[in-house]
Order: sequence, then C-alpha cells, then structure tokens
Amino acid sequence: MQRPVPRRHDPGPAGVGELGGTAPNHQALDQLASAAYGLSAADSRLRGRATRTPGALSLTHARALRVLADQGPLPVGRLAAATETTGAAATQLVNGLAAAGYVTRERPAGDKRSVTVALTDSGRLLHQERQAALTQALDTALAHHGTAALGTATDVLRELVTIHDRL
Repeated sequence: MQRPVPRRHDPGPAGVGELGGTAPNHQALDQLASAAYGLSAADSRLRGRATRTPGALSLTHARALRVLADQGPLPVGRLAAATETTGAAATQLVNGLAAAGYVTRERPAGDKRSVTVALTDSGRLLHQERQAALTQALDTALAHHGTAALGTATDVLRELVTIHDRL
C-alpha cells in the first residue's frame, strides 16, 4: 500500500513547488519523494520478513554478506564501516548472522579485544543465491530502460542518500 506524501497547503512563491524547483518539475520531485518513501517502507517490510522467515535477508544483512564475500574476513569495526553502520549495530548484525550459521567469529591470536568475522560456506551460498535473485529481478524489471536512464537513476539514488544523510 502506497501512502501519500504529506503536502504543504501553501505552495510558496509563484512557480515553486513543495520540494522547490520550478512549477514544471515540482510534481516530478513530489513523485520522487513518494517513491523514496515507498522504497524505505519496502526496506522495513524486508527487515520484518528477515526476522520472521529463515533465510530471508534484510538489506543490511545482505550488504554484510556481500562485503565479506568481496573483501574476505574482516574485524567487526571494518565490517561496520563497510556496511555503513555503527559498531554496536554491526555486533548485533554479526550475532544474528552467526546464530543463523552464515558467519563465524574468531579472535586473532594475541588480541583478546578484536573479533574477525568470516563467511561460512552456507553464508557464501546464501549470498550467491540472493545476488543471483537480485540480478534476475533487476534485469526483469529494468531491462527495458537504457543504460543512460539507469545511470541517471543511479545518480538520483545517490543524491537521495546524501539528502537523507543530511536530514
């Protein structure tokens, strides 16, 4: 269910929409904001499924598995940085992934404070399966868009990340 984006009653100066810009593009910007809210809601639903359904992965879990698949075993702090989360959140993330059997935690010899996280075979397999499913879903849903349109969409998503980080 898509929820409407709250709107201001005062449109502001003539020709400027709720999100700024000129009248011709304010509706498109409102639609983009609504789509961003929709993506955020979809992520919340995915996180909910990940807590209830064995094998389901939140975006954060999937990002952690991808980082470990790409970079190999990492200390929790470096995994936190690579997944763009806090150390405490990364510890909780690793606890969940370890309980599911997707990662192992090991203490390096001579360092009682550090913990290195590595993928297990089942974690690597789950990552590969999810990546293949994501690639297929993206190809099926977006193949009709050209490279230029996908590049523009990528740029817009990156700008949205920057905007949301500033809020």
